Amino acid sequence: MKEVPGQIYKFGKFTVDAAERLLFDGKQTISLTPKAFDTLLLLIENGGHVLSKEEIMEKVWADSFVEENNLAQNISALRRALGEGVDGAKFIETVSKRGYRFIAPVETGEAEKNSIIIEKIHATVVIEEEIDTDVYPVLEPPVHKSLPPNQPNLILNSFTPETRYAQNGDVNIAYQVIGDGDLDIVFVMGWISHLEYFWKHPSFASFLNRLASFSRLILFDKRGTGLSDRVPNKDLPTLEQRMEDVHTVMNAVGSENAVLIGVSEGGPMCSLFAATYPDRTTALVMIGTYAKRIKDEDYPWGVSMEDREAFFEMMYRDWGKPVGIEERAPSMASDEEFRNWWATYLRMGASPGAAVALTKMNAEIDVRNVLPSIRVPTLVIHRSGDMCLKVEEGRFVASLIPACKYVELGGIDHLPFVGDSEEILEEIEEFLTGVRQNADYDRVLATVMNIKIVNPQAEADERGAEDWQELLERSHVYVQRQLQLFKGKEVSYDENGVLATFDGPARAIRCAVAITNSARRLGVRVKTGVHTGECDVFDGKYSGIAVEIAQKIAEESALGEILASRTVKDLVAGSGINFEERGKKQFSELAGEWRLFTVK
Repeated sequence: MKEVPGQIYKFGKFTVDAAERLLFDGKQTISLTPKAFDTLLLLIENGGHVLSKEEIMEKVWADSFVEENNLAQNISALRRALGEGVDGAKFIETVSKRGYRFIAPVETGEAEKNSIIIEKIHATVVIEEEIDTDVYPVLEPPVHKSLPPNQPNLILNSFTPETRYAQNGDVNIAYQVIGDGDLDIVFVMGWISHLEYFWKHPSFASFLNRLASFSRLILFDKRGTGLSDRVPNKDLPTLEQRMEDVHTVMNAVGSENAVLIGVSEGGPMCSLFAATYPDRTTALVMIGTYAKRIKDEDYPWGVSMEDREAFFEMMYRDWGKPVGIEERAPSMASDEEFRNWWATYLRMGASPGAAVALTKMNAEIDVRNVLPSIRVPTLVIHRSGDMCLKVEEGRFVASLIPACKYVELGGIDHLPFVGDSEEILEEIEEFLTGVRQNADYDRVLATVMNIKIVNPQAEADERGAEDWQELLERSHVYVQRQLQLFKGKEVSYDENGVLATFDGPARAIRCAVAITNSARRLGVRVKTGVHTGECDVFDGKYSGIAVEIAQKIAEESALGEILASRTVKDLVAGSGINFEERGKKQFSELAGEWRLFTVK
């Protein structure tokens, strides 16, 4: 690029000297790589006008062939260098589907030979190595640091956020926070994660930096993986426990509500959280996700159990190598540096046994009956050639969520930070900047437990009305204790039984087991129905079709039996709760037909 000799540009608190190739913030010099400086200067000189990505790349990398990701990383580095998001400052605007525009007012003038500003700039000038940013894109420009020669990787690994811990029960959950925007984002990585290895590859680090440029970004490792406490493989987190861990981290950082961004397997957990806790969910974004992992006649896009078993065997055999890279990042599968990073990332994220156990648990997930209950603004993004999860799966997920925005992009990579990641980030930023926050919700996803006391009048006649009433009162005290223990909410309790709601189905089932066993010891005959679905909430009271279905399931159950709907069974994968199929039951035209399962 050719600069105007002696030209000075001023915007906000910043001064740019085109001839001396310096950026000054009024107190100190901000160090930029040559290509990042060229990009900034080009945008400033065309302030107020949209420059296409092709036009910028053609002028900044005139003699090189580069991908859009190089430009995206330069833009991300510039936004951080200029402190975008701090006090609402914004200089570079992303124009969706077109390019970028410099939007800050700019004053221009000639540099005076002995200008005090220039003297101050020269007094703090940083001598930079000419680093090839096509090979080593900069994640975060170092300030006031000279770079040792022939050590460009110091730039790549120079920034890792502080890792902190929040305690959920006996388990410590590792988390990081980056950025200080008004919007909180909880980023939920799929499959395996490791917080500090997120930042060891420039593509992933750039992706996260870009999210943090317009938000306060909250990252965490789910229990059993990464830097969070390792747990026995049999105790790896269910969807329900993962939701609790998200709550724990949000509470630790003082986040009342947040956008949840779920990648791949992170999507089902985020969708369940959004449906269960709409008051704490500003919006939901799912990237390359699914509703169900295993193929069946109603879900033809999943993988077969035979293919899953073969994958489990490969994981046991090859863990420590770049397992699954051909499906998740095919465009980078032959890149030796990326392969090495991916292999290390997986190895550091989980042991072979934990990785297999977690993958088996994920294979049991089915949130098809949860998706229609989501009432927060939702964006689903899927690449048309995704080789890990078929594009039909993303379309299916979006089709079940009311008023969902679905965006289908080109590309074959599953990992969102591989390929054209800027395209994904543009869609997310554009969607979230217009999201309505702090909405009031009167409809939530909940697990409803209905325990019916069978023929109480006959019991009263046999025992005596006074004895029977005393027994019911003692039973109520016990029921209240169990509800408190398992975090349930009592809706009603009388001589006909108890109706309660829970945030998670596993807790509802375990509470039902405890109450049923107690009733058996007391000689009280009960039958139980459990269902997860959408409930209307008014003045703290729950009603609606989910309550009706739970009551009908309870009526269908046998004495001492706990009967659950298919939705409940699908949501407790990995909890250790076993079921036996009981068959199908048509309740009513409104309630529909349901597959029922006895809790064993």
